[in-house]
Amino acid sequence: MATTLDRITPFKNEPVKSFADPADVAAMEAALEEVKASFGRFYPLVIDAERVETKKRIRSLNPAAPSEIVGETASASADDAQRAIDAAQRAFEGWREVPARERAEFLFKAAAAIRERRFLYDALLVYEVGKSWPEADADLAEAIDFLEFYGREMLRYAQPQPVTPIAGEENELVYIPLGVGAVIPPWNFAAAIMIGMSSAAIVAGNTVVLKPSSDSAIIAAWFVDLMHELGLPPGVLNFLPGSGSEIGDLIVAHPKVRFISFTGSKEVGLHINELAAKPEKGQRWIKRVVAEMGGKDAIIVAADADLDAAVEGVAVSAFGFQGQKCSACSRAIVEEPLYDAFLEKLRERVAKITVGDPSRRGTYMGPVINAKALETISKYIDVGKSEGRLVAGGKRREGDGYFLEPTVIADISPNARIAQEEIFGPVLAVIKARDFNDALAIANGTEFGLTGSVYTSDEKKIERATDEFFVGNLYFNRKSTGAMVGAHPFGGFNMSGTDSKAGGRDYLLLYLQAKTVSRKV
Repeated sequence: MATTLDRITPFKNEPVKSFADPADVAAMEAALEEVKASFGRFYPLVIDAERVETKKRIRSLNPAAPSEIVGETASASADDAQRAIDAAQRAFEGWREVPARERAEFLFKAAAAIRERRFLYDALLVYEVGKSWPEADADLAEAIDFLEFYGREMLRYAQPQPVTPIAGEENELVYIPLGVGAVIPPWNFAAAIMIGMSSAAIVAGNTVVLKPSSDSAIIAAWFVDLMHELGLPPGVLNFLPGSGSEIGDLIVAHPKVRFISFTGSKEVGLHINELAAKPEKGQRWIKRVVAEMGGKDAIIVAADADLDAAVEGVAVSAFGFQGQKCSACSRAIVEEPLYDAFLEKLRERVAKITVGDPSRRGTYMGPVINAKALETISKYIDVGKSEGRLVAGGKRREGDGYFLEPTVIADISPNARIAQEEIFGPVLAVIKARDFNDALAIANGTEFGLTGSVYTSDEKKIERATDEFFVGNLYFNRKSTGAMVGAHPFGGFNMSGTDSKAGGRDYLLLYLQAKTVSRKV
């Protein structure tokens, strides 16, 4: 017997544009002009589908030209947060009863609408967070993938689930939503992660209070407006930008909030986990925390590796989007026989990286996200210079934007600060390993466990790393970034988070709870 799921086409990843097609180039250039013409627009809070203005505002700046205001959002107060949570609680009572097929349809419609406005969203990502054209489109393609994948996943979970037959009983297992969720996304995948976490919660039947990063609140405002344009009921998705000190802890600790979905730093993630673990007066549940945090990701280059492929993989993984990815390679661990040759080829490869305004076609590296990040990363570069040998970069580029050179520091001890602490910028530590045993030990010698990669032609080394390299996403003979929805479920171990496996078949379970129903016949 055919099911609803059978009538849906199989999931396929959205292709990422290379901008080799002149028509795509022209469309992107037009979109950049259109988005720039809208700079300075104000975006109010959205609570229960009502637009709420506040006196206090948050400015989103173009990190390539900080004098340019991409847009302004209202900044929520504690009272606004309370209203949003109350609205989400009221909306949950009706949204939970909406059939899964109808909830999934909102995601499919959103994916189609974003495809139609693709270049506008790409352009906003270029301006708001400093992504190059290909990085922006990859971010947006992943957002589309999440919408399409999670819509299909909800239909799968809504189908009759297999249970063991028992004579004289009718038994079933059903999945029901949790309730009100706080969704707290980061700025680095301002479309993909924000849309992925929000849509997963919504399609599972929950309601959301969305608190975006202040550095990327405009893209979140666009998405919230889009969902209401598509007819999403009031209160299901509430837009609540604001300072963490004013509303962050309030939202996380609120007794009506059932779960928190967070992506960001280890420090903030641990604080959220600690706060959520303490029940408040009137709270009737143990809160669920879905956390994807930091990484100190390593690429091991074995002595038998394809040297050119390894150099390319390390360079792309370390300096794509200025190293501002939790999956970025921040440690290259190279076996001693290949170490000197690797460093020389890497120095030559990094010299070819273009740094500049990401709105210009062909720019590879744009700015880091804000002035604070620039200062923090610069201090780590100074630390690295004292801990090792500067091979490439190490300076700020001229201009008003937050531009740094791609920086490579060699001869680093495995226990050095720049080998242990997450920098979240274009800084690569290169570490010499005596042999493959030593390389594995160094790779595992941090508190994180998110992604890793190994370049080797030795099947025995591949088998060993498969068993011993302790990360949530492990790759061989390819870069450590670029996880694809459906193919590479994403999430890490240890201080890298709760191993949420975004984009995988288990992910929606984090937003659902299972209920068994038995009837004697």
